[in-house]
Amino acid sequence: MFQPSFSPLPTAFDDGREQPPEAQLEQLGHALMTEVIDVLSDTQLEDFRTLICEALIGAFHSAAQRIDRDADNQRDDINRLVRDNDGSEIADVELQQAIAKTRAADMAVVAVEAIRDAAAQAYTSATGDVWTAWKGTVRASRATAAQMEARDALRAAKARKHAATDPGATIVAFRAAPQADTADDAQRIFDALNWAHQQWPEMALATTGAKGGEKIAIKWAQQKKVTLVLAKADFDKNGRAAPFRANDQLMDLEPVCVLTLANTLNTERGASLQPFGPALNLGQKAAEKGVRHFPVKARP
Repeated sequence: MFQPSFSPLPTAFDDGREQPPEAQLEQLGHALMTEVIDVLSDTQLEDFRTLICEALIGAFHSAAQRIDRDADNQRDDINRLVRDNDGSEIADVELQQAIAKTRAADMAVVAVEAIRDAAAQAYTSATGDVWTAWKGTVRASRATAAQMEARDALRAAKARKHAATDPGATIVAFRAAPQADTADDAQRIFDALNWAHQQWPEMALATTGAKGGEKIAIKWAQQKKVTLVLAKADFDKNGRAAPFRANDQLMDLEPVCVLTLANTLNTERGASLQPFGPALNLGQKAAEKGVRHFPVKARP
């Protein structure tokens, strides 16, 4: 898709109004999120802070998607105008106007995404939580890793046979226990993912985005600007089997490697907790399909 920059577009379609500077858009996203967190903290609404903050970020994400869909419709108009162009001045003006509207929409998408990314970054800095989109694709930016729903990536993988797009990288799948959220776990998760990144520099990280160790992995992907493919568990559709259906989606992506962390590496905490079944299950599925599986372990 056309990726506009912030500076040349205003003169490109003869609009005398200036675009907001990128720094101001990022400041807007940061200020909005910071204000919400400050107002809700230490009040009765603090219990609902996560939901409210994620809804705010999601609103900007939805706005960017809607504008992007409008831009796609305008591109269809451009194709029609090119096809039906009779060489007249009127037809040429119509075509130029359609192109200008499309460029303006593309610019608006980038601007809204900048606000969204800044708000998401402020949310992570303040709470330690990571926002992920439930629907749609989050394009790569300086602030976030690209995120795709596993359904989109699976469709692209099938389309590859017909010379269409694919997920764009070698898939490394990762599942971890919710309790694997200690400093010991974070260090070894980063070690394991750094190793995988050295083996496959073009890798994409596939995970379900569950809390605990997988949220740590998402932070790693954000820092490394590694594409993130999400196969989120659909509890409404699959009930208790949802985490295992998500594993099926991960394996359908045909990963070159599977990494798992079934329990926290903190010895005092881990001794009293049961290993995480879905992480064990993904390792079993990898073994059945002959995919390399490496459990994340404590340092010797």
